[in-house]
Amino acid sequence: MKKISFFLAICAVGILSVCCAQQDREFRSVICNADGTVTFRYKNPFAKDVQVDVQFAGKNPMTKVSDDVWEVTLGPAAPDMYPYNFVVDGVSIMDPYCPQYFPNEGFKNSLLEIPAADGQSLPHDIKDVPHGKVEYIHYYSQSLKATNHAIVYLPPTYNPQNIDKKYPVFYLISGTTDTEEVYYKVGRMNYILDNLLAEGKAKEMIIVLPYGNPTKLLYNAPQNPMFMGDVFSNDLINDLMPYIEKNYLTINDRNHRAIGGFSRGGNQGLSNGLNNLDKFSYLCSYSSFTSTNIPDVYDNADDTNQKINLFWLGIGTDDFLYGTSRDYLEFLDQKGIRTAKVYTDDKFGHTWMNAKYFLDITLRLLFNPEASAEAMENSEPTLAATGKEEPFTPGVMARLFPRPIISPEYGTDSITFRFKAPEANEVWLALENGDEKLMTKEEDGVWSISIGQYTYDTFKYCFVVDGTMVADPSNMYLSPDKGFKYSIANHPAAPYNFASMGDIAHGKVSYNLNNNTATYFPPVCEEAPILIKLELGDNDTMESWFKVGGADAIADKLIADGKASPCVITTDSEWAESENQETHVLKASDYSTWNERRKALEDLLTKTK
Repeated sequence: MKKISFFLAICAVGILSVCCAQQDREFRSVICNADGTVTFRYKNPFAKDVQVDVQFAGKNPMTKVSDDVWEVTLGPAAPDMYPYNFVVDGVSIMDPYCPQYFPNEGFKNSLLEIPAADGQSLPHDIKDVPHGKVEYIHYYSQSLKATNHAIVYLPPTYNPQNIDKKYPVFYLISGTTDTEEVYYKVGRMNYILDNLLAEGKAKEMIIVLPYGNPTKLLYNAPQNPMFMGDVFSNDLINDLMPYIEKNYLTINDRNHRAIGGFSRGGNQGLSNGLNNLDKFSYLCSYSSFTSTNIPDVYDNADDTNQKINLFWLGIGTDDFLYGTSRDYLEFLDQKGIRTAKVYTDDKFGHTWMNAKYFLDITLRLLFNPEASAEAMENSEPTLAATGKEEPFTPGVMARLFPRPIISPEYGTDSITFRFKAPEANEVWLALENGDEKLMTKEEDGVWSISIGQYTYDTFKYCFVVDGTMVADPSNMYLSPDKGFKYSIANHPAAPYNFASMGDIAHGKVSYNLNNNTATYFPPVCEEAPILIKLELGDNDTMESWFKVGGADAIADKLIADGKASPCVITTDSEWAESENQETHVLKASDYSTWNERRKALEDLLTKTK
């Protein structure tokens, strides 16, 4: 009992200190200095040892400068975006003061932006130009026998009512362990293209971000092989592409489709492009390569070259994949396949600094056959082998991506949470409703606990490791809060989880990046007699009502079951109301937990039927 009382005391102080970070406007955890250096600051009264791990400088110790603040200055570094995290007493955590984060199935990093010098800019900067919209979509995949998801970027001129104007499509895939959000939130594909379009340096296009590891969405799915080739490819070709071409204004021929990606996504992009040259004529590989055994492609160079408008490959000479990628480029040369090649040596190897750089180059070439032909004609030659290149082997991948810990693991009537912290003295599971449970340490240094309560609820949670709050590093679903970002538990068999819905029609969530709002449109937008305005809580973002509150999932399910009328649900308080539209307001501040908010939205939707 004394142990629990002690935990409640320190947890109350610890959670309060971190939550206050969300309101503390004076404390700055990252300061970009005029000389290009960066000062990192971390506040935690319980920490005994703190390091910061940032892509441009590696892992460095921090110095305690007050009772609860640690600090270090690193660099200088080139202007760019860099992932980073703090390592507190051996445990990696995101910066609780940083709103930007790196979406990933596993590791959890925050994002640092070092701005360019005065008068200069970076390709991914958010400028005062017209911005396109970003839509989150769900679709039933016959290949998976489950619901899959993707992100769609629509250029600023896109108007669904103007059916005479149609657009080419670029399918852009993220890397191993990345979610479909990474090319949006880290790769900044939307802002890069917005800027290029404003300067007249790229063609207008739709960009689709598929999820590269779709079997992870399946309930109790086994651990998957490396590239997920057939599963991903079948879904892409047979399910996602038909959905896009049915629901958006697209030009549906090979000369107006492009495909590419970073790392594993580059492999998936090239594999699907080369195996479907009747569907794609623009192929892009960022820090990757693909099979040298694709029938009727490599041994028929004249035909292949005639079908491909752009075959573009970029790689860093300091990338761990450089050796195998270089060999692939040499193989293409020997087969007489035309390519455009770009090398870097200053962007830290296999990183998203390279991925953004490569994307900026290729967006200028896509759907522009003349510029693409010129790029291949004037390409750099394949670099000669030095004999020092590291070969890509299963052992390399096993070292970089060790077997993951499964957390949360959903059972029929329970949820098991796991967290690896061999040196920790105590680890607790803390739920958003205030419930805390002490976890048990196993022999391998993994702490675990199974709970039978709240199994089919949706709730936020975190681990508290010797007084420090930590998001679950094994859970890809994060609450997009302004400050500390909790993990989200949502049982796949819960009634409003997309995984449990089956083959139903889904609406879209459109993010308006000009006014920072999110709006759900039902599957049939012509008839939406109900308007629901959602007010955000103190620490919510425009994503919160959908990522945690599940507003789109609840509406999809109730509309499909005939229990709710088609509705528009928006966080935009200025949304114009039509004369015949029934309007309701739902305030997050009226409810203490997201489960209560979800129930309130469900009740509201069913009452308005």
